This record gives sequence, C-alpha cells and structure tokens, in this order.
Amino acid sequence: MFWRCLTISNKELQINEEIRDREVRVIGSDGSQLGVMSSAQAMEKAFEQNLDLVKIAPQATPPVCKIIDYGKFRFEQAKRDKEAKKNQRIVDIKEIRLSLNIDTHDFNTKVGHATRFLKDGDKVKASIRFRGREMGHPEQGYSIMRNFAEALSEIANVEKPAKLEGRNMLMFLASKPAK
Repeated sequence: MFWRCLTISNKELQINEEIRDREVRVIGSDGSQLGVMSSAQAMEKAFEQNLDLVKIAPQATPPVCKIIDYGKFRFEQAKRDKEAKKNQRIVDIKEIRLSLNIDTHDFNTKVGHATRFLKDGDKVKASIRFRGREMGHPEQGYSIMRNFAEALSEIANVEKPAKLEGRNMLMFLASKPAK
C-alpha cells in the first residue's frame, strides 16, 4: 500500500519532496551545519528526526535547507505577522469643508476640529466648493486656505498645497512629526 502525505507548504518555501535540487547545504534542527549533501540524504536525516526539510535560501549555491518542524514554523511566522500588523497605525483622511463666505467663529470651529484630527494622527483634507458666481473669485479661496494652513502651522505641515480642481479647491495637511 502506498500513501503520500499532503504538503502544507506555501508559495515561498519548498518542503520535503518539493525540493528537486541535486545538492543542498543542510542546517540541523539545533542550528548546526551538517554540510553539503544530496537532497535525498538530507530528507532521510529530516525523517529520522521526525521533522521536515525546508528550503530557506533557494538563491544560494548550493541552496540552503533547514531541518525544522514546518507546522510550528508556520504558526510562529503567522504569530509574528499578526503582531507586526497589530502595531501598524492606519492613517485616515478626515475632510473639513470650508466655504468662501465663512465667518470667523465657524472658521475657528473648523480649525479646532482639524487640530483634534491631526492630534489623533489622521491627515486632514480641507476643501472649498465653489458655487455659481464664486468661480470668478478663486483668489478668495486661496486666501482662506492660506489662513487655514497658518492657523494650523504649529501642529501641521501642508502636504499638498491648495489647488483648484474643477469646482473644488483641495489642500492636504499632515501632522508634524514628534521631536
């Protein structure tokens, strides 16, 4: 009776029978160098220890294989990846809409909201929508955007300066790096 164990390998690493190289450099399960040998001999050594032969450096000459428990290796690798993902910070872009005829109190309220967003580590997209005849006065929009950037200059850098795109004027701000 002949049966074959199903491999649980991924695309990057070759294990056991997938290794087709004639000669490989083998590292033992304890990290010791076992030397260069044929892949069949290396596979026998791995099966003697009830472990897997995994090709860890295919670009080397000869390729480097290590005798390890592949299931445990995959579990620890997944754990490391999960930990790295947990430590990542996803940056959101929050939008603040201004208008051409904004009053000082409304302007200060918008600056306060932008300050809170920037302190939380998010980026801020300031936008002005031009309606009707307002399109004839883009310089007013530029001055409002300039005032908005100056009000936030203590905590923010202008990532993209104000630019008119169709009926919208957009500007992006990002918080200054901590010193």
